[in-house]
Amino acid sequence: MDSLSQIALGAAVGVATMGRRTAVWKAALWGAVAGTLPDLDVLIDHGDPIRNMVLHRAETHAPFWLTLFSLPFAAAIARLHGEWVQWRRWWLAMWLVLVTHPLLDAMTVYGTQLALPFSNHPFGVGSIFIIDPLYTLPLLVGTGWALAAGGGGRGLGANAVGLVLSTAYLAWGAAAQQHVERVARAALAVQGIAAERVLVTPTAFNTVLWRVVAVSGEHFHEGFHSLLDSAPGMHFDRFERGSALAAELQPLDGVRRITAFSKGFYKLEQRGDKLLISDLRMGQEPTYVFTFAVAQRRGTAKALEPPPPPQALTPPEQVGARIDIQRGLPWLWRRALGEPLPPPR
Repeated sequence: MDSLSQIALGAAVGVATMGRRTAVWKAALWGAVAGTLPDLDVLIDHGDPIRNMVLHRAETHAPFWLTLFSLPFAAAIARLHGEWVQWRRWWLAMWLVLVTHPLLDAMTVYGTQLALPFSNHPFGVGSIFIIDPLYTLPLLVGTGWALAAGGGGRGLGANAVGLVLSTAYLAWGAAAQQHVERVARAALAVQGIAAERVLVTPTAFNTVLWRVVAVSGEHFHEGFHSLLDSAPGMHFDRFERGSALAAELQPLDGVRRITAFSKGFYKLEQRGDKLLISDLRMGQEPTYVFTFAVAQRRGTAKALEPPPPPQALTPPEQVGARIDIQRGLPWLWRRALGEPLPPPR
């Protein structure tokens, strides 16, 4: 999730756990600090943009390592404020804040390596967008109320309500995702599309309009479904996955990493002399945040001869882009309300 959501969650969990045992501002402050600490791994350069992508949300997001870190971290806070008698409670608060950070991240589609050091599997439910105001606002209001009340019962109660509402929103997102997946699979079956894997994720800032990607052999199919759609079924557009390039590019380390990290939701393509791989989970056709140039094909093919072999780019180049907001937001709003509009391409 975005930094503001993690800060808000950390502050709310800190206040809820510490209660009246310390000043509300202390619990909120240290909860906010602990809530953002795991994301400082973005400052680490792993050598190339693909490694930076797949190694984000790794060790710093593993509950095993966060549990070990929480002990000295909480002890330092308790000693700093002269509250050593409360250090166990400070430990519980900081542990909960640190661990809920990756658990919330795992609800997004990106991929969080929760099981390190035992497994590097990237967990990603994909039932909430990385920024969703309806998740974050209850936390901000509840914590703000608690701070304004100075630790009074109503303030702590408002903070608890904020946590309940935000958690309920996560549950709602997961339930909506399951519903949309059933709709999507039924539509795919009606249209005779044999999908090897299906991805269902919410579009930006909401859980009403959902994007569906179905991988089928050499193609992938993209469709959108709003919970407010009046017509049954879904329309899917078909696109090439670039399977003809797979034999040339799969030996590359970066391509293997994206293939595994995206759980097979990727496409290969050639633009000019550059060979690209895109993670299909984040963005929508034809614009993806995580698109990388991994190889370059220099020279031109002669008649009746195969094209020259590609040469790996070391390091790969990130060439991803974001959707044009001026076109995307109006479409997003109208499509979420149920208008059967084609997506901007």
